[in-house]
Amino acid sequence: MKDSQLKALLKKTAAKASQQKKPSRSLFDPTLEATRGKSEPLEGSEAEDIFKEMKRREF
Repeated sequence: MKDSQLKALLKKTAAKASQQKKPSRSLFDPTLEATRGKSEPLEGSEAEDIFKEMKRREF
């Protein structure tokens, strides 16, 4: 690389690194959480029985 290209690249990367990082946004629609409802605990539930049965079987 030529010195001028290297200087330009360094200047570009330094400017990019000094920018403030944006806060990460959630990857889902916020209305999804409102419509999901309360989650059921696994202990003693039907879901736990299903998972145990699935572990015993081979697919």
